[in-house]
Amino acid sequence: MSTCAESSEHSAGSPLSGNSTLPEGSADSVHSGSRRLPRRLVQLYAGLALYGASSALLLDSGLGLEPWNVLHQGLAELTGLTIGVVSIIVGAAVLLLWIPLRQRPGLGTVSNVFVVGIAMDGTLALVPEAHTLTVRIPLLVAGIVLNGVATGLYISARFGPGPRDGLMTGLHRRTGRSIRLVRTVLEVAVVATGFALGGTVGIGTVLYAVAIGPLAQLFLRVFAVRTAPGGSTVVAAGQPEGAILPR
Repeated sequence: MSTCAESSEHSAGSPLSGNSTLPEGSADSVHSGSRRLPRRLVQLYAGLALYGASSALLLDSGLGLEPWNVLHQGLAELTGLTIGVVSIIVGAAVLLLWIPLRQRPGLGTVSNVFVVGIAMDGTLALVPEAHTLTVRIPLLVAGIVLNGVATGLYISARFGPGPRDGLMTGLHRRTGRSIRLVRTVLEVAVVATGFALGGTVGIGTVLYAVAIGPLAQLFLRVFAVRTAPGGSTVVAAGQPEGAILPR
């Protein structure tokens, strides 16, 4: 929850009103933002909850996790904590790294830390453990698709990036390295560390990496919030290329 977003790239607008194609501070801009605020809040929290639930389905499949949850699972194995609690702790720790990077969190950033982990543990408590491939494969597919839906909902709400994506964009700005390179280095590091600690890497990890980009892009368009009557939609306004995951 992911989790991907938002955001540092959204600093032109306030955390509650988001960016807009209308002139900042204009009466139409304020009115447009306030009318869409309830929908955006619903998208934000539905997306975060669904992200946690989709991650739980991937975990139940036992066929491989998304990169950061490989680390979370490994740490959970090491500490005896639930993976949701570990996700919250890691998210909070990553958020502290925003301070030297001069990143500014939004409502979505702080909510991401807590809602994704809670939703993950809640879903794991409700969904029975799968043992056969006839159940595990559908769980994997459902988890990946729902993760794409969750990404579209959460990022399109435009309340700021998740702590992990904010770390990525902050490092991109401070180092001058490309988003693609920074993201690759971070994700390889967390997967390797998580795997060494006992996290699950498998075909699901590969399928997730291949499928999540196209799925997220599709659902970003589906859930984009129109910024003005008759105007164009904004899809993750200001989100850097490649920074699409809400984690």
